[in-house]
Amino acid sequence: MTDHRSVRTQEAGDLDTEEDPQVVSELAEADSNSVVKRVFKFRRNEMWTYFGPAFVASVAYIDPGNFATNIEGGSRFGYRLLWVLLWSNAMAILIQYLSAKLGIVTGLTLPQNCRKHFSRPITMLLWVAAEISAIATDLAEFLGAALGLYLLFGPGLLAHGWSRTQTMLAAALLSAVAVFVILAIDLAGYQWLERLIMIFVGVIGLCYGFEVFLVHPDWRLAAFHTLVPTLATGSREALHESIYIAVGMLGATVMPHVIYLHSALVQPRLKDLVEPPKIAGFTRRREYLRFELIDVFAAMNGAWLINSAMIVMAAVAFSHNGAVVTDVEQAYRTLGPLLGPAAATVFAVALLCSGLSSSTVGVMAGQVIIEGFLHIKFPIFLRRLITIIPAILIIAIGLDPLRILILSQVVLSFALPFALIPLLILTGRTSVMHLFVSATRTRIAGWVSVGVILALNAILLGEMAFGG
Repeated sequence: MTDHRSVRTQEAGDLDTEEDPQVVSELAEADSNSVVKRVFKFRRNEMWTYFGPAFVASVAYIDPGNFATNIEGGSRFGYRLLWVLLWSNAMAILIQYLSAKLGIVTGLTLPQNCRKHFSRPITMLLWVAAEISAIATDLAEFLGAALGLYLLFGPGLLAHGWSRTQTMLAAALLSAVAVFVILAIDLAGYQWLERLIMIFVGVIGLCYGFEVFLVHPDWRLAAFHTLVPTLATGSREALHESIYIAVGMLGATVMPHVIYLHSALVQPRLKDLVEPPKIAGFTRRREYLRFELIDVFAAMNGAWLINSAMIVMAAVAFSHNGAVVTDVEQAYRTLGPLLGPAAATVFAVALLCSGLSSSTVGVMAGQVIIEGFLHIKFPIFLRRLITIIPAILIIAIGLDPLRILILSQVVLSFALPFALIPLLILTGRTSVMHLFVSATRTRIAGWVSVGVILALNAILLGEMAFGG
């Protein structure tokens, strides 16, 4: 009988090659026996070392684009669209876990897997779509960070005679410096950057916890609309608008760039797989997958709670006072008179943290995309510089950053299937995933989720194109 410890060491040390069928059979037997013999127990100290990748990915779910969509939904329709976030979150959990699983099992990122398993013409097509999504996302998130700085410090500069364009340009330059500093932290180790992003997510959560505390929501009504799908009633126009906003909220939930990125974020920890297994009967790769599943659940549900808090705050602060707020700057201007200067300042701080963290994540995703699809080394600081140039030009010529945010969502709607479909194809192939291929129920759930997302994105694009 082959020694299982040597088998697992061989498996962990050869992540880029296919596993021997005999090895797969022995691993399957060992895993099935272990499930019967013992309940898997996590070692708390070890589990915490695996937290981080999903939190970095979760930043895309609370970026400046989500701010605008959630605030408009809450201000127009109160609590009614909370259920959209619940179902969006369920889809996000599934898709983000599949991305992480692909990276853990294969030892390659999603772009690298596409280059390895698809033809060159298809790979190039996927790369073009991925680049468009990464550039559009990074541009919008960078502008969101600049807008956060503008809201916090712009009034003082405006009072000293600066124009809006000059103030926004200064905010954009400061944002660029801040993101460069954040990216430099990665040089000290990937976990330092992950911890900083987690701090940003925590600050955003605390800010919205404070906002919700101020408005005293009706928790029973909020819970009802979270669990029971409802839309606006009273007129056909109101129904039409609520559908439009609900589609927009769902369409902006699954971001293409972090689907590529998550498969890369799990790579640094793969070196741990070469260590002898600490728990008998489980491969180190299986253990990592379980830790990552917890990471995904914690991070995605945290993002869901923050998004829900945005709607709850807008529902009480704006909807109950008869104000319809359609963008983040208007929300900032409205919060001050309604809830006091502290509420407006906290809102701007949350937007700034969202913009800086999501812009950083966008740059990281862009680097993973270009290196994975083209098999080249590309400096991450050069990637940041490439994105800064069009953003600075947009602000310098006086274009509205908020319109750019909306345009980016349209671009992402087009790019989304080019990330989701390859992910589901690859994770459903035994030749790629071997023992870890997706179960039938997972494949069905994945394709249903993709079908729903793409159908609703098509409706959203139709509404934008033809004006409803």
